[in-house]
Amino acid sequence: MTKRRFRKALAILLPAFLVVAGCVAWYATRTPSTPFEGQAAMQATSAELIGRGEYVARLSDCVACHSTPNSKPFAGGLEMATPMGSIFATNITPDRETGIGEYSLADFDRALRHGVARDGHRLYPAMPYPSYAKLSDDDMRALYAYFLHEVHPVKQENKPSEIPWPLNMRWPLALWNGLFLEPGTYQEKTPINASADAKLWNRGAYIVQGAGHCGSCHTPRSVMMNEKALSESSPLYLSGARLDGWYAPSLRGDHNTGLGRWAEDDIVQFLKNGRNKHAVVFGSMAEAFNNSTQFMTDDDLKAVAHYLKSLPGDAARDGAPWQYDGRTNQSLGLEQRVKLPGAQTFAARCSACHGMDGRGQGQWIPPLAGSASSLSKENASSINVTLNGSARVVADGVPDAYRMPPFRNQLSDGEIADVLSFVRTAWGNQGGAVKTQEVKELREKTNPVSSNVIILQMR
Repeated sequence: MTKRRFRKALAILLPAFLVVAGCVAWYATRTPSTPFEGQAAMQATSAELIGRGEYVARLSDCVACHSTPNSKPFAGGLEMATPMGSIFATNITPDRETGIGEYSLADFDRALRHGVARDGHRLYPAMPYPSYAKLSDDDMRALYAYFLHEVHPVKQENKPSEIPWPLNMRWPLALWNGLFLEPGTYQEKTPINASADAKLWNRGAYIVQGAGHCGSCHTPRSVMMNEKALSESSPLYLSGARLDGWYAPSLRGDHNTGLGRWAEDDIVQFLKNGRNKHAVVFGSMAEAFNNSTQFMTDDDLKAVAHYLKSLPGDAARDGAPWQYDGRTNQSLGLEQRVKLPGAQTFAARCSACHGMDGRGQGQWIPPLAGSASSLSKENASSINVTLNGSARVVADGVPDAYRMPPFRNQLSDGEIADVLSFVRTAWGNQGGAVKTQEVKELREKTNPVSSNVIILQMR
C-alpha cells in the first residue's frame, strides 16, 4: 500500500474508530436508567411496607454478607476471597457518611439491579446483582423502605479491596454487564414440566433465581467469573460449583450429587430446620439457613421445593444411581481395619457419630453413605468440613448440640486424606480418593469455623 493510499484509508477509518471508542467509553461510564426516576416513584412509607422489606431482606440473605460476627448488622467488613484478591462487603446501613443514607430509591435500585453505586463506580459481581435484577419493583420499594427507615445507621468506613492495579479498574465491569447481565424483572412463564402448579412454580423460580440468588453458589462459572446460566433454560443452572473452598452441590434432579432422592417435603424440612434424613447444613449453607431460609414462610418454602424438583438431572454427568453396599462393613472389623489406615481412623474418629455403617443418626447426624459430598468428584467440601468443622445450626433461636468438630489439629494431612479416601469409596460411594497434597493446600487457604453461634438480628 502506498503512503497516499495509507493516509486515505487512515482518514476514513480514524473517525470511525474514534466514534466506536467514544461509544464504548460512554457505555462503560454511563449511569443505567431506572424505573424509579422522578416523583412518581415516591410513596408513603408504612409499617406494612417496611415489614415486607424486612422479609425480602431475609429472602435475599443481605445480613450474612454485609455483616461480620463482631460488627453491627449491615455495617459491612466481611472479607470475600476472589481469584484476583480479597474484597470487602460494604456498609449498607442508612448512615449518611459511610453507608447508604444519601441514596434515593433510584440510587438504591441502580446498585441492586444494575451494579452501579451512587457515585457511579461499578460494583464487583460478588454482589449478586445479576440475580437481584429479577426482583420486582414492589420488592425493591419495600427493601428501600426497610433499609432507610428501619435499619440502625452505623458509622463504619468501608475497607478498600485488595485487588491490585490494573485488575481493580472498575469501568470494564460495564462491558462485563453488557455481556452477562440479563436486565429486566422476573416474568412468569410456563413451567418446564406439565405437572407443575404454575403459580407455585413461578413463585419458587422468582425466589431461587432472584432474591435467593441460589445460582451464585450452585451454578458453575466461566473464566470470566460469570454464572454460566441464570435460569432453568440451561442444564448448567444449579448443577453444582466449587466456590471459596467449598463445593456447592447440584440442586437439580441428579440422583447422586443433587436432589434426585429428595422429595419436596425433604427440601422444605432442610430449608426450614437445617436438616433432614439426607443432610445437615454446613459451610456457607449453614449461614444461609441461620440468617435466611428458616425465616421464609411455609408457602415460599413449598414454592422453592416445587421449582427445584422440576429441574431434571443429567445421568451422563451424575453416573449410575447410588445403591448402598454393605460389604464395606466387613472391612471395619477389628482385625481387618488395622490393615487399612483410613478405616481405622474412621472407626476411631467418625463412627461414634456417623455410625459404623455410615448411615448417620436419623436427621440429627447426617449419613456419609450416599451423601452428595461423598459421591461428588469435587472433594473440597469433604476436606474443608473435616479440617475446619461446621457452624452450629440455630433453629428457632436454639443452637444445635451436634456440631461437626474441626480435626485440623488432631489429624495430619495424610490421615485426613486416608480417612476421606475410605469414606468416599465405601458403601457404594463414588467420590474417589483424596490426595495428601489436596488436604495440605486447603489447610493453608482456610481457617477453622468459629464455634460461636452466628445468627444476626437485623434490627
